[in-house]
Amino acid sequence: MTCGNIAELVTSLEGALSLSPEGVRVTDEQALRSKVVDSLIHHAVFHADGEVRQASRWLIRQAAASLGIFPSSIHPLYVARGNGECGGFTVPAVNIRTITYDCARALLRAARGRDVGAVVFEIARSEMGYTDQRPSEFAAAVLSAAIKEGWTGPIFLQGDHFQVNAKRYATDPEGELQAVRDLISEAMEAGFYNIDIDTSTLVDLSLPTMDEQQRLNYTISAEMTAYLRSLEPEGITVSVGGEIGEVGGKNSTVEELLAYVDGYRRVLAELNGGLVGLSKISVQTGTTHGGVVLPDGSVAEVALDLEALGELSRAARENYGLAGAVQHGASTLPEEAFHHFPERECAEVHLATNFQNIIYEHEEFPRELREAMYEWLYQNCAEERGSDQSDEQFQYKTRKKAFGPFKRAVWELPEAVKWAICETLESRFAFLFEQLNVVGTASLVTEHVNPLEAPHPVPEGLAGLAGLIKLT
Repeated sequence: MTCGNIAELVTSLEGALSLSPEGVRVTDEQALRSKVVDSLIHHAVFHADGEVRQASRWLIRQAAASLGIFPSSIHPLYVARGNGECGGFTVPAVNIRTITYDCARALLRAARGRDVGAVVFEIARSEMGYTDQRPSEFAAAVLSAAIKEGWTGPIFLQGDHFQVNAKRYATDPEGELQAVRDLISEAMEAGFYNIDIDTSTLVDLSLPTMDEQQRLNYTISAEMTAYLRSLEPEGITVSVGGEIGEVGGKNSTVEELLAYVDGYRRVLAELNGGLVGLSKISVQTGTTHGGVVLPDGSVAEVALDLEALGELSRAARENYGLAGAVQHGASTLPEEAFHHFPERECAEVHLATNFQNIIYEHEEFPRELREAMYEWLYQNCAEERGSDQSDEQFQYKTRKKAFGPFKRAVWELPEAVKWAICETLESRFAFLFEQLNVVGTASLVTEHVNPLEAPHPVPEGLAGLAGLIKLT
């Protein structure tokens, strides 16, 4: 159902949701799940009226809360892991770049079928740009998927690589830092209670000591943590990740980890001695985002340093009580690699590109749409093409950037096509859950994470129309 304005949007909810000054209540779960939530999320993403998009996103969040689905922080589970109360698993953090609602549904189906609770949905600062997904939209899509699939309990939304751009920082440091602060604020308002602060771009390996090399990294990371803590809703401690080495660069060492965390803790104590610090730390052990692409478009094998990963995780836990190290750029690794992560007590692994590859290369994905997306790349990303790149290399490295311009075309593929693609994704998610040993972690999440409903002001247009002003 297409609603032209907020009044029609409210009318379309009758029989599924009840709106009153006391709150939003689900009156018919079946009606909500069968059709209404599909309409709400489509309006939340594509409606031409910004007020209708905002109202739809708010209604999705309130309906989710009514069903016991809450954006949550994984911090308490990571504290327990750092204290040695649990372990032996690696939390998958999944970046979703397109058809977010459908992909999240596939992930949640795979999770429910295997009693998985420890799984994170994430999107990076750069991805928000080229996929045209702001935090509130991404959150609405994931929460809608949870409603649709009958999920209950915590949903972990994560801001991945909230990164300081080194070039912009060099010319306008305060402007770049303010952009990251603004993004943190926007994301937390949308329910992202897991934030990875990435200032590893500012590490200077030419300096003589580890402390000097990491100083700008740990100083700004601590300052961003203090800012983030000032925004936390009551009762929620955001899970904060730091990063010591840029993915795709030099492999990280234990000495760098110690220098970073010691410096970070020192600066954070100077800012406010009572603030909670990191729960995990991202390291570089040989991977690159998206993998290294060969001329035929295939991905080269990666020399992943698993011993270093294990040592870094152990150092993070034993010295600081952190959950452990975080591995980025892992989705394109061979299948036999994934069981090594829990064996090395890697706390979290970030997975993105291979899911994108499954979508693009699926036999049901329309050839003419893929060709149109590639043609857009040739017209709009030509300056990114290396002089020695084959067509296949160029397409592989840049095709993520076509998801924004073609967002609606992919979202509105025939349901049978999307279902076939998502069945393949669901199978892949299930494989990863088993390899990363998160099967059966729902009880751990229930034990350690107490989901809370954070205040979320009613959009002005909706409040006046529906008599919800008391909820603000």
